[in-house]
Amino acid sequence: MAATETLNREGLDVNTFKSLFDQYYASIRNFVYYKVGDAQVAEDLAQEVFLKVWEKRQEVKTDTVKTYLYTIANNLSINYLKRGTVAFNFAINPVNRKEETIESPEYEMELKEFDMQLQKAISDIPEKSREVFLMNRIEGLTYNEIADRLQVSVKAVEKRMKKALDILRSTIAYKI
Repeated sequence: MAATETLNREGLDVNTFKSLFDQYYASIRNFVYYKVGDAQVAEDLAQEVFLKVWEKRQEVKTDTVKTYLYTIANNLSINYLKRGTVAFNFAINPVNRKEETIESPEYEMELKEFDMQLQKAISDIPEKSREVFLMNRIEGLTYNEIADRLQVSVKAVEKRMKKALDILRSTIAYKI
């Protein structure tokens, strides 16, 4: 039984809250990460989302719990971004290798330079486009899933992705 189906009129009990946390925590954390670009901040804000839900547990409604979680996450992200500028620290996993190989110093330096260039390029993408790009390329969500999560049309997701890819293509000489 899904967590949203186990809510009752009196709000959340401890077991239902645990189930809700287990079901949505990772996706809320990722959502916040796409907004703020910092994994540690995303962890902190995701925990704060659930703290706020627990504090308001008597008011939580069955049919709106998912929307409520994402609304709180979005508001906390906006508040965080308003408090100061955020350095986007996007960590790229360059190549998944099954065997260890010794790379030349030139290769390592080029890889670091590319990583820095990619981080800068991704951080320069406008927030809405960056969010769609990361949801698609990192989390592997389809355009329909992204549209559902962000509550926008699939066409809006396509436009945001195109904008992100155009920016990346013009900034770095690598096929994304």
